[in-house]
Amino acid sequence: MQQLSFKNRIASNYIITTALLIFVVFFVIYSIVKLSVFSHINYDIRSESQKHLSEIEIKGNSFHLSHEEEWKEREHNTIDVNPVFVQFVDGMGTVVEKSPNLKNRALKFHSGISKNELFDTKIANKTIRQIQVPIYQNNKIFGYVIVAMSLEDATMVLNNLCEVLIIAFPLILIALFLIARFIAGRSIKPISSIIETSNVITKDNLKSRIPLPINRDELYILSTTINHLLDRIETAVEREKQFTSDASHELRTPLTVIKGTLEVLIRKPRNHNEYEEKISFCVTEVNRLNHLVDQLLLLARFENQNQSLKIEKVHLNALILDTLSRYSNAIQSKKIYVSTEFSKEYYVNSDSYLLSIIINNLVANALKYSNEKATLTIIITDTDNKLECHIIDSGIGIPSEDLSKVFNQFYRSKSNEHPEIKGTGLGLSIVRRLCTLLNIEIAISSEEQIGTKVILSFH
Repeated sequence: MQQLSFKNRIASNYIITTALLIFVVFFVIYSIVKLSVFSHINYDIRSESQKHLSEIEIKGNSFHLSHEEEWKEREHNTIDVNPVFVQFVDGMGTVVEKSPNLKNRALKFHSGISKNELFDTKIANKTIRQIQVPIYQNNKIFGYVIVAMSLEDATMVLNNLCEVLIIAFPLILIALFLIARFIAGRSIKPISSIIETSNVITKDNLKSRIPLPINRDELYILSTTINHLLDRIETAVEREKQFTSDASHELRTPLTVIKGTLEVLIRKPRNHNEYEEKISFCVTEVNRLNHLVDQLLLLARFENQNQSLKIEKVHLNALILDTLSRYSNAIQSKKIYVSTEFSKEYYVNSDSYLLSIIINNLVANALKYSNEKATLTIIITDTDNKLECHIIDSGIGIPSEDLSKVFNQFYRSKSNEHPEIKGTGLGLSIVRRLCTLLNIEIAISSEEQIGTKVILSFH
């Protein structure tokens, strides 16, 4: 079975609710009219019965009308003009007198009906409402006044009203369905815009955005949210394209160097020293390639999925000292003076492995971009419930205009001016990503030929 469209479902749900409401309203209207009509009839019947009781005179064991001729000439002379029927019977139910509009008919006395109780019966196949009011004399019933009124007009009015309501009910629902469908169509117009925009969005076309509705309602929020999602997707795709382009370039460079070196090596016979020199050079490039691949894999690991963190109490002093011992050869070869200022033992709640990668990359950069006999200072401070780790070097520094770019993937400031310094440009990108995961604030400041300071703030 084919499902209704969203627009028709909205209209249908609205109509179902409205149909129930209209049904209740029509039922109440019909009930009120019916109650009102029959209340008027009941009131008229009781009024007539009381009026005729006052016109009766009792003499001995019988009764008669005090003004019989006048009574016969009153309004009860035709059955069509005023269908109110009056009849007097004695205690045995025998007719004593009746109104002229009854002609050759008579109202039936029902002995089993309670006194003064209204009930429905028939006369000449027409429905009437009747009451039997006893005539008392000294607490003795001499007879009854029977008053009846036709229900034909009231029934006809109620039947006509019922027919009108029954016919009007589906017509109103159809009209409301069309109106609701039209309004629903206008209301969900932004959804059509979302569908149209989604159909034109591809991996090569991420510029299109959904037009925002005029009213700031739920559809406006939905459109805004989707536009923001498209912005993030576009940014991610552009970053992915740039990353792929840069990664392929960086991987191609050492491979090209290795290939060129080997091609040169096999062109003609070489002596042992030349072979050893070229092979050592290739090994160096392979090591550089391995390091680059490791960095790319590490970066992709944290870019493409949420890393499950293992938060524990980490001894920051020991972690820094272990990192420095790992680079002891580089420190000794460059004769770099290392200073650590720890006033006490410091601990942080973090992931030990990821934090070691952050410290390792920052120390490696400080040593890499420092000249011989430079200084490296690492300070830990604890002020205002905020633990900070300062890593300060006296290296070549970073130009002020490049500071905002140093966290970009594969970016290396003035790499052409320092070809002797090898690197991938991924270290600080990894550091920033890990700092975000561990909720660590990182700030960097630098001056050329003076040095660079990196501050890690732990919360």
